[in-house]
Amino acid sequence: MLIYLPIAEIPVNMFTILGMGAAVGFISGLFGVGGGFLMTPLLIFSGIPPAIAVATVTGQVAASSTTGAISYWRRRAVDVKLALILLVGGMIGTVLGIWFFNRMRTVGQLDLIIQLSYVTLLGAIGLAMLAESIRAMLLARRKNAKRPVKAGRHAWFHGLPLKMRFQASGLYISIIPVIVLGIFIGFAGTVLGIGGGFILVPALIYLFRVPTAVVVGTSLFQILFTMLAATMLHAVTNQAVDAVLALLLIVGGVVGAQFGARAGANIRGEHFRFLLALIVLAVGVRFAVDLTVKPDEIFSIAPRASR
Repeated sequence: MLIYLPIAEIPVNMFTILGMGAAVGFISGLFGVGGGFLMTPLLIFSGIPPAIAVATVTGQVAASSTTGAISYWRRRAVDVKLALILLVGGMIGTVLGIWFFNRMRTVGQLDLIIQLSYVTLLGAIGLAMLAESIRAMLLARRKNAKRPVKAGRHAWFHGLPLKMRFQASGLYISIIPVIVLGIFIGFAGTVLGIGGGFILVPALIYLFRVPTAVVVGTSLFQILFTMLAATMLHAVTNQAVDAVLALLLIVGGVVGAQFGARAGANIRGEHFRFLLALIVLAVGVRFAVDLTVKPDEIFSIAPRASR
């Protein structure tokens, strides 16, 4: 059944889009990630213009993060102070991302930037996750416990000024690296159409030692508001948010996430990370192939964005 997307200006099969939303929702529920880093590439591979795909997925990520953020808020599993500091950086990154997005779109380099960014980001993160998961599985087979972190060891940023105490996380650290992390997540989320949870959650756990009990809720809280801001800015500045497409993705994602959450209960943690790493790498490799393979049509005619 074909349905016309008013902003993308192309007809698509409604059930195909619903199926894509359900598939990414299943993966999101299975691995506990937002899924934007998969949804945006899938839309691009399906023929949706990259600018429309990125802008629309920010709205879908914001919607999918809402229920999770509310759930963790009710369970008091959100470090509100830490989330607000991250949000300050996230808003700065979002504004910078919108400026960069529009600038690259004006000069006609947005598609290339998105593809190169996905290859670099997903390739680096996928390889790191793959190495860590394989190491964890080998340790599990040898039945050796992971070496505990030595007491008193701190990262270099612990010596920075402007320290603040975060009671819910049990931290006393400088807000500078927290804001920088928020800026990066907000910028990447706006330019690439990703929530950034698959980057933010590991960073909070491994770099800042935030307890896992509050890290997911804190991440969702920050992602929710940065993606809402990104959606509104995309809609106002470049009119690239396709509400019809976003609605189909949200409906499919909600259904798929329920089945993914149930399936995830039977998979071990290291196997989780291994499978997710393979998915991340597969998407990065697909983008790399698109960049290197000679296209069928070398030349194309399209209207240039107005300055």
